[in-house]
Amino acid sequence: MVLVLGVSAGAGGARAMLTHSDQPHLPPIDRCQVPRRAGGGVEEPVFEAIRQMRAAADRRDELISGTAVTCRCPLHADAIRTTADRNRLTIVDEPLAQLRYLRFTGRLPTSGSVILYDLGSSGLTITHADCRTDTILSSKRSTVLGGDGYDALLRWQLARGGVLTDKPTSRRHREKLSSARVITAMDTNSGERAVVTRSDLAELCAAGIHHSASFVRQLIEETGVQPEALVLLGGCTRNPSIREELTEMIELPVIYDSEPEYVSARGAVLLAAERPIGDVRMARLRSGAQPGSLLPTTVDRRKLIAAAAVTIALGATIVGLLAIDHTAAQRPDGGNAPTPVEIVGIPAKPFN
Repeated sequence: MVLVLGVSAGAGGARAMLTHSDQPHLPPIDRCQVPRRAGGGVEEPVFEAIRQMRAAADRRDELISGTAVTCRCPLHADAIRTTADRNRLTIVDEPLAQLRYLRFTGRLPTSGSVILYDLGSSGLTITHADCRTDTILSSKRSTVLGGDGYDALLRWQLARGGVLTDKPTSRRHREKLSSARVITAMDTNSGERAVVTRSDLAELCAAGIHHSASFVRQLIEETGVQPEALVLLGGCTRNPSIREELTEMIELPVIYDSEPEYVSARGAVLLAAERPIGDVRMARLRSGAQPGSLLPTTVDRRKLIAAAAVTIALGATIVGLLAIDHTAAQRPDGGNAPTPVEIVGIPAKPFN
């Protein structure tokens, strides 16, 4: 049998899925996740994931006929292309792979556009894409929001209660709250325990989610095209509270896969099975061009300025928490620090 390999590359690492070329829609034969080491390039986890999947194919005495790697930006693509050397692989724009998989599963509208809301560990990428032509109408990237920042907020909250945790542990706690409503965190050194609920995590993430909702609205205003749906992608969207908040605030039909963090890799598998020649790029709307027959609306400058102000304030909050993480660990009772909502000044309830 012939196998195909799909890999998604991101700032936080790489995910890979291995399956038969004539069965890309079935559960994978094997998969892996390789985190990016501190100071390492984005290409390192990609080729480590490829090495692991090739070893899995060798154990089955099967051949990988095609490999496709999704990339979010040209810099990542260049780094992977340069390192590839004699490795034959196809580099694919990540939004295109996501659209391909959604279309294959019958979830993508046949006309109109969708917002791809990709909330991963390293940040948030929002892409407004046309479903019929696979054209990017507009896209934005923010490193203010993401799992790393939410992990830092959770560590801060636990430290205030006397429970000190490291980064991997706080990430496990956050991920568990996607399926469990209540967890108990324990300090392995002191034996102190603290109960954390899904509502507690939702409160910590509230400022960021509110900001991202305004981010989506800004993107829609810039293109002047009302999307048909909001597609939730990335591991952070596994959390039901985050999905509920976004659904309520953005008021669009939601498309959600049970494994949102693997949608890009699944799309890469589909493209690898097609064995395209050369890189697969996604068309982008030319500056000043009108998307379809719709005329773009005028963007309110005040809203753009407000969104920028929120981004700066929220970014300073997350960076500050990351910077004082070590100090907080030493002084878990260091006073009543304001919540991110209080610092940024965003109301706790949805706004219009």
